[in-house]
Amino acid sequence: MCEKLSPEFADAVDAFIEHLMTERGASEATLRAYASDAAEFGRFCCAQGVTRAAEVSRESVDSWVQSLRKDGRKPATMARKLASIRALYRFLIDCQQVSSSPAALQPAPRSGRRLPATLSADEVERLLAQPDLATPAGLRDRAMLELMYASGLRVSELVKLKFADIDLQEGLVRCVGKGNKERVTPFGEQAHICLMAYLENARPELAKRVSEAVFVSARGPLSRSGFWRIIKRYASAAGIRAPVTPHVLRHSFATHLLEGGADLRVIQELLGHASISTTQVYTHVSSAGLAKIYERAHPRA
Repeated sequence: MCEKLSPEFADAVDAFIEHLMTERGASEATLRAYASDAAEFGRFCCAQGVTRAAEVSRESVDSWVQSLRKDGRKPATMARKLASIRALYRFLIDCQQVSSSPAALQPAPRSGRRLPATLSADEVERLLAQPDLATPAGLRDRAMLELMYASGLRVSELVKLKFADIDLQEGLVRCVGKGNKERVTPFGEQAHICLMAYLENARPELAKRVSEAVFVSARGPLSRSGFWRIIKRYASAAGIRAPVTPHVLRHSFATHLLEGGADLRVIQELLGHASISTTQVYTHVSSAGLAKIYERAHPRA
């Protein structure tokens, strides 16, 4: 495979990424994914002797997908890469650089949709009980865990919170999620109590540097990887055998809301999902939980 893109292909990819950044407000993670996928596709085409995006055929796209399959790429990864190429060609069509997309009719690799991992209500209680509230770090960790479970924030949203983002009086948190989409999410009394305890009794001792970040360590704002390690340590101490990540706590927030009778559209807004189809996966999780309850409770199950 060619190590570099042709200048013509590179220009097309660069213009596409610039469009996503300036016109669509895509996040850094999204930009990196699109740039990587488009560049990988361009290098494949280069190896086939196709140096311009306008020259790519349906057969080239099919060959690329087949090569991904031979390399052992997972269906979900292949589908994401194909979606990136489709987005690239939609942009090129809008710019009148091509008249049609060679990827438009390429079927996406299919895979069974995995249900998100969740914790039971009892497991959540055990997890939240692990931080040592006699220490500043423990007060901080308990506040972070409580707020994430109470609001369904992504870990990236949680660690980026600033003081101006939290309304303690109204019990509301404002965050900016994927695609720079802003939303406001409520949090309950327990999260409020833990936040106040952290802010009054722990943060002044932990904050060795001036920072607008709500959650800090002695080295500055707490990072995503730092919170990842924190939650895994507490999950192990709580005796939870299944892998626990920050996203598992977000999934648990959504599942428990649904099982408690919350409307799916409300959960969609709270999670910041652009499409209701993304949120609908939780109906399957809830149904699975109901089936287990039925098996335990019904005398003829």
